[in-house]
Amino acid sequence: MSQHHLVVGAGPVGRHVAALLADAGEPVTLASRSGRATGPAGVDHLALDASDVDALTRAAEHASVLYNCANPADYTQWERVWPPLAASLLTAAQRTGAVYAITDGLYAYGPVDVPMREDLPEAATDHKGVLRARIWADALAAHRAGRVRVVQVRGSDYLGPGVGANGHVTRVLPDALRGKPVLMMGRTDLPHAFTDVLDVARTLVAAAADPTAHGRAWHVPSNPALSQERVLSDVLRAAGKPPVKVRGLPIAALRAVGLVSPIMREMAEVGYQWTRPYLLDDTAAREHFGIEPTPWDEVCRRTALG
Repeated sequence: MSQHHLVVGAGPVGRHVAALLADAGEPVTLASRSGRATGPAGVDHLALDASDVDALTRAAEHASVLYNCANPADYTQWERVWPPLAASLLTAAQRTGAVYAITDGLYAYGPVDVPMREDLPEAATDHKGVLRARIWADALAAHRAGRVRVVQVRGSDYLGPGVGANGHVTRVLPDALRGKPVLMMGRTDLPHAFTDVLDVARTLVAAAADPTAHGRAWHVPSNPALSQERVLSDVLRAAGKPPVKVRGLPIAALRAVGLVSPIMREMAEVGYQWTRPYLLDDTAAREHFGIEPTPWDEVCRRTALG
């Protein structure tokens, strides 16, 4: 089998994964619906509907690793988009024998009052977390049955270039850079874990390449948790800008707006992430892979540059 890599999803994680592999001299194809070139040198681009299992299987036929870096951004579409997409990716990996490396978040744990570890129960209380837990359970069951080799990495809310409106800090950054006051989710003074998309990519590539890492989830090494307000101020400082006034949007207000706005209703369902400390224990991945998170000043600089 060749060492070709197929990366599905041309968002910030997918682009970083493709760039890391290309920089290491590995042949890599970055697949997205548009097939539009996204910048990494040495990367081939492919227009592909990854929910079409036959088309995806053909694209992955000679791949040693199939990376799931897809990230449907609209919460209201997850129940429609994710099941066929996840089933297609898993089936293609089983058909081709490629290692199946999955990017995910922390939704499956649901509300917790302790730092999140990989051995915590997956006790999501909203349908999005239940869905993501079910997708992982299906992949893990296939791995344990010997039909495929799978591994998953889980990061917290993203920072870094290209995150844009999909990140809680980067969403308000354009206004903050212009000196405008901003409105952030829930409490803005509580510690909350943030993960650089580069560190997600580094961990995913390392996990895919390490057979001893397969068959489980790993938390992406991330910097110590800081409040939303502090993170925004640090990113602004990296851009040479002063802090701005920050207000928190109460989750109760989100629920009220959610009566008429589906996306606000979906946001309110995961509002627990912003009403208590949201902490990530990444000890296992640091020890296993020897990966440390990108230094915080560099994370802020990369985020400020967009």
